[in-house]
This record gives sequence, C-alpha cells and structure tokens, in this order.
Amino acid sequence: MATDYDTPRKTDEELHEESLEELKARRADAQSGSVDVDEEEAAESLELPGADLSGEELTVRVVPKQQDEFTCSRCFLVHHITQLAKGEGAKAVCKDCE
Repeated sequence: MATDYDTPRKTDEELHEESLEELKARRADAQSGSVDVDEEEAAESLELPGADLSGEELTVRVVPKQQDEFTCSRCFLVHHITQLAKGEGAKAVCKDCE
C-alpha cells in the first residue's frame, strides 16, 4: 500500500478520539437486537434436500501406525517423524506441543 507522506498527521489525541468512536459504534452494533441462535437446535432442524442418511453407516479404514510415525505423549495424536521435537518412544513430544 502506498503511503502519502504529504497528508497531515493526526495527533495522539485525535487517534484516541477516533478509537473511542469506533468502540462506541461496535458496541451499538453488538447491541442491535440480534437473536442468539443455539447451534445444536439449528443443526437438528436442518434437513438436506432429498437426502435421507438415517440408514447409512460410516465406515472408516483404520491404518496402523507406520515405522516413520510416532504418538505424541501430550496430545496423543499420531505424527510423522519430521514433527518430532524431543524424546523417544513413550516420551515423544511433537513440535506443536513443545
């Protein structure tokens, strides 16, 4: 984004006033009579057109842990060995949990 250095700069007080006005506007928007929707109730009443999935079963093929994978001792997820941060075996920790 290009910056126009010739435009007058705002003082700290002007910036503070603008931020107060923005906060007041956000508060007014937040209090604008919007109704809280319970997501569970909305999901229960949602029907897919022409799709009756009540008789379907979910089948998933489970693959055993491979030689180049490990189970993190903190999050218990199976990761590729490149995500290993520290430890070995039962004390292995992934990079996300480190």
